[in-house]
Amino acid sequence: MVVSSSLRLQPARLPAGRVSGGCSSGRRRGRCRVAFASAAGVPGKDVSLQSKVGTLLDSVKWDDKGLAVAIAQNVDTGAILMQGFVNRDALAATISSRKATFYSRSRSSLWTKGETSRNFINISDVFLDCDRDSDILEPSQVTRNELALSTLYSLESTISRRKAELAEPQDGKPSWTKRLLLDNKLLCSKVREEADELCRTLEENEDTARTASEMADVLYHSMVLLAVRDVKMEEVLEILRHRFSRSGIEEKKSRTKG
Repeated sequence: MVVSSSLRLQPARLPAGRVSGGCSSGRRRGRCRVAFASAAGVPGKDVSLQSKVGTLLDSVKWDDKGLAVAIAQNVDTGAILMQGFVNRDALAATISSRKATFYSRSRSSLWTKGETSRNFINISDVFLDCDRDSDILEPSQVTRNELALSTLYSLESTISRRKAELAEPQDGKPSWTKRLLLDNKLLCSKVREEADELCRTLEENEDTARTASEMADVLYHSMVLLAVRDVKMEEVLEILRHRFSRSGIEEKKSRTKG
């Protein structure tokens, strides 16, 4: 879960189980906002973060009641899942349990989102946003990253609509996407073809624009294959997140052999 009042912090992520501080002395008084980055998967096992947690808690500019605003966002899309207040104990509990925990001002006690419904908000990362001084990426870079994610999800949505339309009466010649969705052999041949053409841009030292173009083809055809298999892009990104803090050799050894 990322603690932030701004989606601009969303692309700047740390490996799961890490915490990031860095509030400055500040130019204005007021609440320091905490951003929680939420991932859909089950949190990883606990890691000893005592010293880092202490540093983070000391970095937060708590208000006169010992509170700060916390916002939970989807780690991929930046969508705001929930907003509430946290005190030192709530933030410490969030980090240790990897589940979003807030402070209830009406009950004067901690509460974990999902403790009744079991619909928890699992936490991937925690960031501080104090006086906008802890932004990790420049605005232009953040904008590009958000646009890249939006493009992927828009493409996934378009492919999903084409798939749903296949159940309806078809008039005229089907679109290329629908042809791929209907023909597994054609689809697999295109994925292999585009992957080979991407590799050739490296082997033949073609210009970078050509590489980007071929990669776009690989992404598109691969995402159609995901749609055929009913696999969401969020599932793919979730796997990548879990691999961030592991070596490639270690990760491959951990895979289940079929």
